Amino acid sequence: MHRTSAPSRRRFLQAVSAGAASVALPAFAAWPDKPVRIVVTFPAGGASDIVARTLADQLGAKLGQAFVVDNRPGAGGSVGGLLVTQAPADGYTLMLSNSTPISIGPFALEKQPYDPVEGFTHIALIGTAPCVVMANPKAGLKTIADLEALARKNGRLDFGSGGPASIGHIYGELMKKELALNMVHVPYRGGAPMTTDLISGVVPVGIDVITAFVPYFKSGQIVPLAVTSANRSPLAPDVPSVVETGHRKLVLDNFFGLSGPAKMPADVVARLNTAVNEILASADIKRKMVELGITTSPVSQPAFAGFVREQVGQLAPTVKAAGVKL
Repeated sequence: MHRTSAPSRRRFLQAVSAGAASVALPAFAAWPDKPVRIVVTFPAGGASDIVARTLADQLGAKLGQAFVVDNRPGAGGSVGGLLVTQAPADGYTLMLSNSTPISIGPFALEKQPYDPVEGFTHIALIGTAPCVVMANPKAGLKTIADLEALARKNGRLDFGSGGPASIGHIYGELMKKELALNMVHVPYRGGAPMTTDLISGVVPVGIDVITAFVPYFKSGQIVPLAVTSANRSPLAPDVPSVVETGHRKLVLDNFFGLSGPAKMPADVVARLNTAVNEILASADIKRKMVELGITTSPVSQPAFAGFVREQVGQLAPTVKAAGVKL
């Protein structure tokens, strides 16, 4: 009868034990091991879509997996926002977040669909883009002080924006509240028709994200009064910030960030934050963002979450008090 030696038997038992362990324990794949979706809450072609596609390409190259943009517009960004809050918190559904679906849209609906602070993991800040307060040249306005004087003299001042609950609309409501002016919103279906009426003088003042308006400033068709950031915009370095005009409480930046469902794994969040900040350090990416009017702002994940909380605290009461509805 053949007898197994002690060393051979020991190796056999170790092999059996290891095999059993490999069957019993789940195999955890390193994230990401499949394509990652980035939800954009606006149609294709706009600034958010361009930022998302640029970021998707860069993240895909850096992390070795495809990042796919999924445009889900509607309800002031809340259609896409709700989709993300309801997705599994596994790092495979993310959102190109900004002020509309986070700080404005949810509060302009009859029933708030999600908590924009606690309903997400706010991962990384990509950058900020200010609005610009601007006027038709025939209105005779050069500064925010001129705007205040005209509004008080006439008892009313109309301002146009890209639509109800747009960032331009909410900024006008913020000005109305902080400066105690009777500013009346004139909504348009997008920035393009508002621009046409601003140039022709149908509406004397317009407020929108600065990106599309620099050519009109250079041609003299529109007069910029101030940008809404704490500092001047690299797109229009000759235009003062609202802080320079003495209105620190009127600072408001439209932000672009990367967010995901609440309670995402800490290691995935940390990896994404690091990857985004490394991407933003590239000179080519900085240049592309400046062309979109965006100042890149790499910060830690907690700092970005705090930024979002602060902006929601600033804008939610304004949206509600103004009775803005979508």
